Amino acid sequence: MAKNTLLAGGAVVVVVAAVVTALLVPGVLADPTDEGPVRPGPVDVSDVAIAAGPATGETVTLSVETRIDHRGNPTNNVSVLVRAVDAESGLLTTTKRVPVGNISRDGEVTAGTNITVPREGGYNIEVVLYRDAERVDQREKSVRGVEAIKPPYLQSTTSFTESEALPPVSFSIADTGDDRTTMNLMATLTNAGDQPAENLEVTFVLRQAESNIVASRTTVDAGAIQAGRTETVEASATVPNDYNYYIDAVLLREGVVIDTARGAANLNPTRTISVNQTTQEVELRVEDFEDDGSTSGGPYDAPEETHTETSAPGFGALVALVAVVASAFLVRRWSQ
Repeated sequence: MAKNTLLAGGAVVVVVAAVVTALLVPGVLADPTDEGPVRPGPVDVSDVAIAAGPATGETVTLSVETRIDHRGNPTNNVSVLVRAVDAESGLLTTTKRVPVGNISRDGEVTAGTNITVPREGGYNIEVVLYRDAERVDQREKSVRGVEAIKPPYLQSTTSFTESEALPPVSFSIADTGDDRTTMNLMATLTNAGDQPAENLEVTFVLRQAESNIVASRTTVDAGAIQAGRTETVEASATVPNDYNYYIDAVLLREGVVIDTARGAANLNPTRTISVNQTTQEVELRVEDFEDDGSTSGGPYDAPEETHTETSAPGFGALVALVAVVASAFLVRRWSQ
């Protein structure tokens, strides 16, 4: 009996010690359902979208939206690195890191950011996905023609027309003189917006084709162009005859160039030019392009021509001697 009691007491002591150890030392008793550390669920870049944001004269902001796909167990410490690389030089232009944090649900998560780059050329936008500082995926997209993204002061719904039937710049002959020709200049503008266009001006510049000399320049008010309408702006210019000219039309709004167009005027019947034709050498009389109201006395006036009468050297003394001898001979004959 004593022996059984002793064995029972020993068993109780062992059980109590095991329970106390399990309570004081966590993890001694393994959970049969525990499969070890939880493996994070997979994440990858499903799509990258780039949109144009605000622009200035020198820079443009690109909005980069990255869509991250997640499945399975929660994934912690996710981040996105966005880099803009110059497409021509390959140089890194700007970098920005976007923290995403922990992702627990299945599906897509969006991470957006803005990067600012110079408003010129094109860029390769690289998106790198990280999980706990480990690169897990990467995606790249390209953007080109960033200079076409205009700042607000350059944005306009009005521009010169682009039609062969209705050319942006044209002209007609108004009057022809012996030395000068007066032309009627016309520029055709179209307002493609939903609101009237105002505060517009058109400057016409006529340049002699071969020398690039500006023969005439004039600016006219374009008035108000209603939405969806096409209007013609007219001006006149007088230039020397027998030359060919490029007609450059410049559309301005409050001193800012909005659009440009070019035409050609062939006033020399022996040669012709077009907008895209290479010029050739011709005889040029610069005086034809002098201003009619120019005054004399400038640094380029020719000095006044003077004449001074001089006698040939040696003939003065000889003539005097002959005169003396003749006088003496006459006096002698008279005295006889």
